Amino acid sequence: MQNRIKYITAVVCNKAGEIFDLDGYAAMGMSGASLVPLTLDDTMNMPFGGELMLMPDRKPVVYNIRRHRMEILTENPFKPGEPIFPVAAFNSPGYVISFVSAYEENRTAGILPLFSYGAVGWHNNKFRSAVILVDREKRQDLRRMKPENVMAGIRSIQKKMPHNRLEAHLEKCAMEYGCPAAKNFFLGRYEAPLPTSPQCNARCLGCLSLQKTGEISHSQERIAFQPTAEEIAQVALFHIERVKQSVVSFGQGCEGDPLLAAEVIEPAIKEIRSKTRRGTININTNGSRPGILAALFDAGLDSVRISLNSFRIPCYDAYFRPKGYAFDDVMKSIETARIKKKFVSVNYLNCPGFTDTPEEFDALSERMRAYPVNMIQWRNLNFDPKRYWKITSAVSRPGTPMGMHRIISRIKNSFPDVKYGYFNPPKEKFWI
Repeated sequence: MQNRIKYITAVVCNKAGEIFDLDGYAAMGMSGASLVPLTLDDTMNMPFGGELMLMPDRKPVVYNIRRHRMEILTENPFKPGEPIFPVAAFNSPGYVISFVSAYEENRTAGILPLFSYGAVGWHNNKFRSAVILVDREKRQDLRRMKPENVMAGIRSIQKKMPHNRLEAHLEKCAMEYGCPAAKNFFLGRYEAPLPTSPQCNARCLGCLSLQKTGEISHSQERIAFQPTAEEIAQVALFHIERVKQSVVSFGQGCEGDPLLAAEVIEPAIKEIRSKTRRGTININTNGSRPGILAALFDAGLDSVRISLNSFRIPCYDAYFRPKGYAFDDVMKSIETARIKKKFVSVNYLNCPGFTDTPEEFDALSERMRAYPVNMIQWRNLNFDPKRYWKITSAVSRPGTPMGMHRIISRIKNSFPDVKYGYFNPPKEKFWI
C-alpha cells in the first residue's frame, strides 16, 4: 500500500545555490506542528512566475520512503559532508499555499525575509508546489508584462504628465521594485495603484515598506511624500479613460494606511467623480477609521478591501499591533460599507498551521455572520512561518490544522453568496 502512494521527490539546495532532488526521499509539507509527506494529490505543477528560495541556517525535513520515516538532514545523503538547505516556493499571485516547506531552524537562525515559504518538490522533470488556485485572472501574469512594453508605456505617459510626482513614483515601483500593479498602469490594463500615505497607524510585523528594528529588511521604500489631490486625480482619470472596467486603488505595499491621507484622497475622489462615473475607485486599508471611510464613500468611493490576518482579537493585535484604534473599529468599517451599500472585501492573510485551525475557522464564520462581506481575497502572509506560529500561539493556543483545502471549501459552503478570489474586482463584476 505504501509503495502505491505517489509521493513527490524532495528538493534541496547546496551552498552554491544549486537546487537538486533527492531520490528516495519525499518532500514534506509543514502546517504548524503537523508534518506530512507530499503527494501528487497535494500539489500541482509550479505555476509560472513562481520563484524558488534557499532557506539559510535551516535544515530540510524530508520523508525517507524506504524506511517509512521522517528525517532531518544535516548533509547531502549522497555526498557526505556537503551542507544542504531547505528550498521553498514563493508562488505566483492567485495561488494560496496549502503547506509550508518543512524545515528545522539552527540555533543561530535569524528571521526569514518577507516572503511566503510554500512547500515544493519534484516529479516528472517539473517542480510541484503545494498551492490552491483561488483566482484564474491573468492580471499579474508576468508573461504579459514584457519590460520593453512597460518602458514604452512609461515614456508615453511621462510626456502626458511630466511634472506629476505620483506618476514618477509609479515608474520606480514598476522598474525598480517590479510591482505588477504599477506595470499594469503603464501597460493600460486592469488596476492602477494610487499610493498616497507616508504614515500608518499599525505596526504590522510583516510590513513591506517600513521595518524599524533592522532585523527584517523591507522589500520596498515607503512613499516619502503625499501627492496632491490634483496629482492623484490626473493619474486616476488617465487610467479610467483608457481602460475598460478599470480599477484605481489607494492603499499599496509602498505606503502606510490611506485613511491617514483622507485630506487629499477625499478631494481627489470628488474631482474624479466630477469628470466621470466610469471606473472603480477602491481603497485597501486596515479599516481603522470608519468615520473617515464613510466620508470617502459619500465622496464617490466604490469599494473597500480591509486587511486582516485573524478574526480573533489577540491574534490580530499580535500581528497588526494597532496604534490608536481597536479591532472593533475594523468591524465598524465593514459595517459602514454595508450600510452605505458599498462593496466590501476582506484581504485575508493566510498561513497554513494558523488559518486552517478550528479556532480560526470558528472565529471567521462567527464574524462573517455578524459582519457580512461581499468577498474574501485569499492572500499568503509574507512572514517567517515559525515566528508567526510562535507569536500567535503565545496569545491563543493553536488547535490541530484541518488543512487549507478543507477550510476554504467549508467557508465556501457556509457562505455561498460571498465571492472568492485574489484581485479587486471592477464594479461591473461586483454582483456576478
